Amino acid sequence: MGMFGYQFFINALLGVILISVAAAMVGTYIVTRRMVAISGGITHACFGGLGLGCYLGWSPMALAGVFAVGSALGVEWLSTRHRVREDSAIAVVWAVGMAVGVIFVFLTPGFVPELNSFLFGNILTISRADLWIFATYLLLLGGFFLWKFNEIVACAFDVDFARVMHLPVGFVNTVMTVLVAVCIVLTIRLVGIMLLMSMFSLPQLTAEVFTRRFRGMMLLSVVISLLCCVGGLMLAMYVDVPCSALIVIVMGTVFALAKLLRPILPLK
Repeated sequence: MGMFGYQFFINALLGVILISVAAAMVGTYIVTRRMVAISGGITHACFGGLGLGCYLGWSPMALAGVFAVGSALGVEWLSTRHRVREDSAIAVVWAVGMAVGVIFVFLTPGFVPELNSFLFGNILTISRADLWIFATYLLLLGGFFLWKFNEIVACAFDVDFARVMHLPVGFVNTVMTVLVAVCIVLTIRLVGIMLLMSMFSLPQLTAEVFTRRFRGMMLLSVVISLLCCVGGLMLAMYVDVPCSALIVIVMGTVFALAKLLRPILPLK
């Protein structure tokens, strides 16, 4: 409990809460739309922004955000306008982003301190300014979900049905694509590029064991994500191991327990 006397731990705890809620909401959309792989593609495409930022001496995370949004919109554009399969489009941005990042990291003189944080995450480096950014993003995300919830659900489950019903499919998909990309960049600070896909899939897959309705799945994912992230952070401080990896292990354990216990639980 003495950790609560340190400001960096308070920032980490608040950051974990904000990011876990946002990742649970975005992850529900991703899992429902069967596009979990896009989180990996955008994440690795961000590496190009990191390398370019280090080489130019600019903010690596800001340029990673630009690359994330650009690659996400590029996947959407290739798959809808040029009839390229979505998995193929993801492979393109994944490979090109990583290649650009590797080249610029190699050209950057000296040690690149942001590299380890980007690859493995470091939640303890979150600042007060980062918390304001996370909170602002979560407000925007929550506001858009409240405004277009029915349209988001329709586009997530059946895009063709949404078009037949004359719903604003292009607008919803574009905005959600941008929100997914921004959430990925923010979540990188928590678990890093190596473990990020778990934040957008494990809580949702656990929730899916108990419900298939979008609203229930999203709410249950938020609860699971919060408990796992906060619990993993607390446990990591106690056993002194990297909290990002431990959070993912906790999520994986909860998912395995849910699959094992579901047949014997009195649920309909």
